[in-house]
Amino acid sequence: MIELESVSLRYGPKVIFNEIGVVINARDRIGLVGSNGAGKTTLIKSLLGTTEVDSGRIEMAKLVSLGYLPQDGVSISGLPLRQEVEEAFESVIELRGHLDDANTKLDQLSPESEAYHDLLELMGGWEHELDMHEAHKVKSKVESVLLGLGFQMSDMARSTDEFSGGWKMRIALAKLLLKQPSLLLLDEPTNHLDIESLQWLENYLKSYEGALLIVSHDRAFLDTLCNKVFALSMGRLDVYAGNYSYFESESSVRMELLEKAYNNQQRKLDKTERFIERFRYKSSKAKQVQSRVKALEKVDRIEIEDTEKQINFSFLPPPRSGQKVLEVSGLHKSYEDLKVLSGIDFSLEREDRVAVVGVNGAGKSTLVRIIAGEEPYQAGEFELGHKVVPAYFAQHQADILDEDDTALSVVERASPSGEVGRARSILGSFLFEGDDVFKKVGVLSGGERNRLALAKILLARSNFLILDEPTNHLDMASKDRLQAALADYSGTMLIVSHDRDFLEPLVTKVLEVSHNSIRWYYGSLSHYLQKKEEEALAQSAVVSSAVSSQDSGMNSKERRQHNARIREKLKPQKQVIEKCEMQIARLEDRVAQLEEKMKDPEFFKLGDETQAAMTEYDSSKRKIERLMEDWEKATDTLAELEQDLR
Repeated sequence: MIELESVSLRYGPKVIFNEIGVVINARDRIGLVGSNGAGKTTLIKSLLGTTEVDSGRIEMAKLVSLGYLPQDGVSISGLPLRQEVEEAFESVIELRGHLDDANTKLDQLSPESEAYHDLLELMGGWEHELDMHEAHKVKSKVESVLLGLGFQMSDMARSTDEFSGGWKMRIALAKLLLKQPSLLLLDEPTNHLDIESLQWLENYLKSYEGALLIVSHDRAFLDTLCNKVFALSMGRLDVYAGNYSYFESESSVRMELLEKAYNNQQRKLDKTERFIERFRYKSSKAKQVQSRVKALEKVDRIEIEDTEKQINFSFLPPPRSGQKVLEVSGLHKSYEDLKVLSGIDFSLEREDRVAVVGVNGAGKSTLVRIIAGEEPYQAGEFELGHKVVPAYFAQHQADILDEDDTALSVVERASPSGEVGRARSILGSFLFEGDDVFKKVGVLSGGERNRLALAKILLARSNFLILDEPTNHLDMASKDRLQAALADYSGTMLIVSHDRDFLEPLVTKVLEVSHNSIRWYYGSLSHYLQKKEEEALAQSAVVSSAVSSQDSGMNSKERRQHNARIREKLKPQKQVIEKCEMQIARLEDRVAQLEEKMKDPEFFKLGDETQAAMTEYDSSKRKIERLMEDWEKATDTLAELEQDLR
């Protein structure tokens, strides 16, 4: 579908792409990974044609369409929400326009004229095309996607100008999903989503007909969706046939094998060079020396390239606080007529590790800003406990950092008395080295601002961390380092985040914020998600029971006829399920055989045989994925039909 061949790009002395080559196929699900600045967004813009490469070529098959969701900067026209998103169906809108114009012209033509009949024939063709595009389903498709992304039915008529930047990103995502391009290019699509809408998006993308290329620092999201990883680093692009977890384990194996091969080669080269040096001037050994010199010149030397630097820090032991860390009583917060928090009561104890979750707009960030002392409120109170020292990480660093400050001055001001000298050392551990410490905040990237904010928190020696989306703009390695540091932290934590993989090993309680209320779940984030799923199933069962009771007015003959029709529909679904299960079992056996071969380091040295096996592996995984989709659809249909039996 799309092929990159020997693509190179430099920005001054920095190599972004060094003759990279790769193929994107029609059903690929690709995770594009790499540290901040590795070139992920640049690669996407190169595919779109908005960034020109220095050399190489990017070939695209005919009729391939690309759809791009950037990290920010989307433009919305200001139409009512439903109308704005319906613009994704350009062909339907165009056909409807033709029909409206034609209806106007028909009133001006004589029914006996040839032009009248010609126009009627055209209209028939347009109406047929509308049927093919399922124009009658446009409204329901639009509403289904918008509701899945967290909008309410009451939002459908609202002007898109009324929504915040995060919600505008969701509007852009909805339009993109409904356009269904051949390749979806998604740059950090989860940054503006809450956990509920993120799970909906995952399920939607699982059955997406086209290809996906996703930049994300959400490991769980990549693991769920991707069957291939493109890893960008130091100008290279390496391909891994598996999800992100496979990439992590396989990349470390590859590096270990490469280092072993490099060390073995270095020992042999050293031995040869010592022989040459020892016998260089002995005429009796001249022939052997020349032979070894020529052999050295022909050696294809293995190179171990420099690895990218990573942040490296840990929290200092925090001072011990009292047992009661926070007491919130009767808290009320409104923005004019909009109530956000109403009569909220809760408390935190020392060493509590709490995730704050809920849909966007429910008041999560508002709550933590109030607790951090950054946001006023109308009524109620909150009180910090004895010797509690809070430190706050804001979601939007641009709102709290002075753009004219330098990185060094920001950290020096945050340093406790007598520890200003540690500022440069701390900045170095967060990758601000040399003249980087004099960079102004205004020119820092999102990732650099986040690292600077983390450095401030490290210096504060806090025993109560209040973190609002701390992983946004952090690359995977930096996020892992932060997660490890927080796991070792002995103070109290209150974390707003939608990153499930990040939260899972850290939190022991979940505080769900909904409009005007809160609810506690005691346990890990996975426990919370399981409970929410059970609650949703229970609610669905209640609705199904109500519907069944409404339909129970059939007499016995009607019920038998109804059940006979249902059973007739059950047969093909059972056949599809059985066929899928047989094919999946066969393919999974083959995949297992290939994976067993891959465990042998020698497997990757077999040239064409390796390539053929990897191609078969990728193909089998894709077939299993498609068969699983067919199996799921048939299973769902079967369950619905069986539920309809009376």
